[in-house]
Amino acid sequence: MKQNFTVRQGALDGVEVFLSVAQHRSFRRAAAELGVTPSAVSQVVRVLEARIGAALFIRTTRSVGLTEAGERFLSRAKPAFEELVAASEVARGLGQRPTGLLRLSVPRAVVPILLEPLIASFCQAYPEVEVEIAASKELIDLAAEGFDAGIRLGQFVDADMVAVPLTPPFRLVVVGSPAYFAGRDRPSHTDDLRQHACLRWRRSSGALAPWSFNDNGHPIEISVSGPLIANDYSTMLGAAVEGVGLAQLPEPMVAEGVRAGKLVHVLESFAPMISGVFLYYPGRRQIMPKLRAFIDHVKSRSAGQGKVPGTR
Repeated sequence: MKQNFTVRQGALDGVEVFLSVAQHRSFRRAAAELGVTPSAVSQVVRVLEARIGAALFIRTTRSVGLTEAGERFLSRAKPAFEELVAASEVARGLGQRPTGLLRLSVPRAVVPILLEPLIASFCQAYPEVEVEIAASKELIDLAAEGFDAGIRLGQFVDADMVAVPLTPPFRLVVVGSPAYFAGRDRPSHTDDLRQHACLRWRRSSGALAPWSFNDNGHPIEISVSGPLIANDYSTMLGAAVEGVGLAQLPEPMVAEGVRAGKLVHVLESFAPMISGVFLYYPGRRQIMPKLRAFIDHVKSRSAGQGKVPGTR
């Protein structure tokens, strides 16, 4: 059965002004925020109160407070108004070309291997988007620090984030240089690592990361020792190539060194599989066009590239 609906004209008039006054508890500060005069704010509020049929504010010469009716109106109006604003932004975004500043938090090692090939083509495709890359080993709060997205190994991405895979899973492998193995036996079991210099990695929390292995389907962790502690994979890779000790690194990161004969795999049967590299961002209802464009661009290009950086 067809129903008749009546839309009350001006039903939303004054709501934004009311919310601003309720937030600031001040007609003057609300006026400054909205870019109008205090008298204009007062007039809009009076009209809104007249339309509703109840006083919303308690006004004194020194303060502004909410009446009981005002408190109830605020509890309903605020989330409803925010939903309307969000809906408007989504609709507007569908027709907008991506613009603005796109801020990305990435590990240092990922920049030359994964990002540099992408950034040039992305900037050409979306000239109205500025890209800022903050290379850091720290695991930061994206929203608190004002970043749109980050790139990390899947194991470092929080469960409340939306994660977009950029690579397939890969192994974490132990390698050493031929120079290091000169005069030394190669380890055939994880227990043999006690007899070797192992390069260690310090997490951003300050703790030393143990080495992870897969022993016949059972995950194990081993505390190792050695002459060098680093806080990024790139340093550990360079030290391993120079013969300082053994390093446990993402397999794609060491592939070139292995092919060139600069590194040798050991303990391959114990190598664990890790989840791969992900682009991640806060789980919001709305994705800004600039971020959506970058997600689509990275996914389309990474699909045909198997090269994965060592990331933190």
